[in-house]
Amino acid sequence: MTKKSQLNTQSLQIPKLILLSAKLLEAISPKLATIFAAKLFTTPIKHKIPKRELTMDAKSDKEKMWIPSIKKEIQVYQYGKAEKKILLVHGWSGRGTQLVKIADELLEMGFKIVSFDAPAHGKSKGSTSLMPEFIASILELEKQFGPFEFAIGHSLGGMSILNAVKQKLNIKKAVIIGSGDIIQDIIEDFINKLQLKPKIAIMLKNHFEKKYGESMENYSSHTAAKEVKIPILIIHDKNDDDVPVIAAYNIQKHSPNSELLITEGWGHRKILGETKVIEKIKEFISSSIQT
Repeated sequence: MTKKSQLNTQSLQIPKLILLSAKLLEAISPKLATIFAAKLFTTPIKHKIPKRELTMDAKSDKEKMWIPSIKKEIQVYQYGKAEKKILLVHGWSGRGTQLVKIADELLEMGFKIVSFDAPAHGKSKGSTSLMPEFIASILELEKQFGPFEFAIGHSLGGMSILNAVKQKLNIKKAVIIGSGDIIQDIIEDFINKLQLKPKIAIMLKNHFEKKYGESMENYSSHTAAKEVKIPILIIHDKNDDDVPVIAAYNIQKHSPNSELLITEGWGHRKILGETKVIEKIKEFISSSIQT
C-alpha cells in the first residue's frame, strides 16, 4: 500500500496525566518511554458486562482453561447444546459474550457457541495481553473444545482468527468484522495518540519483535490472508472510527477467497448487532451446511 492506513484497534481518550508521564519519560530516556508505551499498549480495559449479554453469560457452561504455550488461564463459555460448534472471538477490551446477538442467531440455526475471555479480558486473570496470546488461546481451544465448523471474530479477534488459520486452525469458513490490518500502522497510531515522537513507534515495534522473536508484520491481517485458502467474509463499516475501512479493502485485496460487505452508520461496535450484518453471516454459513 502506498497510502498508510491509520489503524487503531481500540478507541481511547488518554488521560492528561498519562500523556504528561509519557512526555517526561521520553525527555529522560526514549527507552523508558518505550517500556511505558508497551505497558499501556498491552493493557486492556475491563468493562462491566452490559445487560444485553447477561443471558448468554448466565446460560453458558463456564470453565477455566490453561494454555500451556503462554502459561495463562482463560475463561471459556459454551452456549447451547448442539453437536456442531462455532468459535466466537471478541476484540481488544471485549468479552466472550460481546457477540451475543450473533450467538443467539447461530443458536437458532442449530449450533453450539464456544467463546472465551482472552488473557486479561473479562473474567480471565491478568493485566496484559497481545495478539499472540489470542492466537494461542484459539489454537488451544480447538484442541480441547473443537473441532469448530466456523469462526467469527471482531476487531483484534478477526485478526487473530486469520493468523490462527495461518497456523493450521481447521475451519470451513471465517468471518471477520471491523478487523485491523497493518501492525506498524496500529503502533504508529497509538504512539501518535500518546503524543510521542515517531521514533518511539519504531522502538516499540522492535521491543515486541525482540520479545516474541519474530517480525510483528507477520501478524498483519493481509499477510495472514495470503495463506488462508478457506472462504472469508470481511465485514466493515464506513463510519468505523477505531479501524478505518481501508483495512477491509486491503485484506480483501490479498485474500484469494473472500467477499466483502461494507455497511454505513454502525461504527466499530454497533455493527455486531445490525440485522443486515447478522443475516449476511447466516447466509454465508448456511451455504456450507450439508442438507
